[in-house]
Amino acid sequence: MTIVGVPAGWPASVEEARALQDELRGRVVLDEPGPPPGTGRVTGVDVAYDDDLDLVAAAAVVLDAATLDVVAQATAVGRVSFPYVPGLLAFREIPTVRAALERLPCPPGLVVCDGYGLAHPRRFGLASHLGVLLDLPTIGVAKNPFTFTYDEPGPERGACAPLLAGTEEVGRALRTRDGVKPVFVSAGHRVSLDTALAHTLALTPRFRLPETTRRADALCRQALREAARDPLAGTRPPEPGSA
Repeated sequence: MTIVGVPAGWPASVEEARALQDELRGRVVLDEPGPPPGTGRVTGVDVAYDDDLDLVAAAAVVLDAATLDVVAQATAVGRVSFPYVPGLLAFREIPTVRAALERLPCPPGLVVCDGYGLAHPRRFGLASHLGVLLDLPTIGVAKNPFTFTYDEPGPERGACAPLLAGTEEVGRALRTRDGVKPVFVSAGHRVSLDTALAHTLALTPRFRLPETTRRADALCRQALREAARDPLAGTRPPEPGSA
């Protein structure tokens, strides 16, 4: 098993991480509509942690956007690259998520993150950060509203309500199943919010969470279990050039 190390020059402090967010945030593109829902490929990414072994496992699962069949998938296991700090979680995940995406045998198309894009205290969540670094269209679909407020959307599938930071709309609460708690959708990079909502509905024909997230969640947990069983997982050096 190859362990992804912490990249050279990766922020080591809160101040460095916030400075990098400020630098990269200006590169976010929000005036492109993004790929039409139901066309091409769509890829889910997710991570799982083993804090005792200082490991994070990432999975990238590519689906055919029309059929939701799995086209390709890849995983990566790496060192946790940043301490837990609310608002800076992307810095814990991106090196390993990027490694998983780079191991795919095909372009990912739209990337769906289990987290936030614009709906972030600094307006630069994982989806935006990953999209800018890789120049990919990205959206965030989160399970909770983080620090933001919203009025409950209507009870029917497809109903939505603005997700607000004061009076600023940073995303929307979207009902993906009748009478079930909404998910919280935000644009990441090179995708409009309306397109992000349409993709989320296309990816939730049966369950509350997108199929991309469900499949990536299962795969990264499997990869973490396999890594934790490796007796050298906690001691193996990172792959050359990754740290």
